[in-house]
Amino acid sequence: MRVTHLRAYIDLMKLRVVELLIITTLPAMVLAQKGIPSFRLVAATLIGGTLAAGSSNAFNMVIEARSDKLMARTSKRPLVVGTVSKTQATIFASFIGLFSLTIFQIYTNSLATLLTALAIFYYVVIYTIILKPNTSQNIVWGGAAGCMPVLIGWAAVTGSLTWVPVAFFMVIFFWTPPHFWALAIKYKDDYSAAGIPMLPSVSAQSVVISQMWFHTIAMVVSSAAMIQLAQLPIWVLCATVLLGAVFTFQLFALKENSDNYNKIAAGIFHWSITYLSLFSVLLVVAQLVSA
Repeated sequence: MRVTHLRAYIDLMKLRVVELLIITTLPAMVLAQKGIPSFRLVAATLIGGTLAAGSSNAFNMVIEARSDKLMARTSKRPLVVGTVSKTQATIFASFIGLFSLTIFQIYTNSLATLLTALAIFYYVVIYTIILKPNTSQNIVWGGAAGCMPVLIGWAAVTGSLTWVPVAFFMVIFFWTPPHFWALAIKYKDDYSAAGIPMLPSVSAQSVVISQMWFHTIAMVVSSAAMIQLAQLPIWVLCATVLLGAVFTFQLFALKENSDNYNKIAAGIFHWSITYLSLFSVLLVVAQLVSA
């Protein structure tokens, strides 16, 4: 296999997106274990999760190959430029998806495997095929697929679920829309060209801003609730509220018809990643300190 082909298959997996899933999976495992799980279990869960997410992303590119051609942001993807064919991409996506489920079944448990299969199905069928081309709320409900790693990570450790991972799920559920819409603001013309009804491309700025506010506030509240359910120290709650305050401060700067509207939105996008990363680090540190 030539280097260009190998790179194309890696690009199909969209590993930069997968990084965020890993950031949330590991804290869920630490909280479930109330300490550091075995290296074998962590490695299996993260490798299996990476392959599952990569499979979902590859299927996504197969399904959206035509619309990707119409968007500048996605015009260099492997299927668009012809580095790999749809058949090759489909086989690759199927193989790594099945390999992922095999890893989970062998090294974790049936619940984690089932949740992983559900996550792949939800992202590919419910989000990519049904929601994304048909509703401006696509990322709100479709984003649930990106919340699944916390449930999978918890289940991999315990073989069950409690309200703590459910609360963590809700944190990411409310985090996803403002995170993604902040990026979509920059590429709203792309989405319009491709006929994808992403909220910033079909709604007024006032609507986008108000919905970002709603989800951001809900995210901070869910974060606080999760910390309480996990019985973590009060300093974690204070630090989380501070992170949320920075998030909302940036939202205050997002004004309708502002000359630097896109620039501020880009800042919110980058801070949203920082928020989730620091929140995850806080959870791990707090649990290890409290153990």
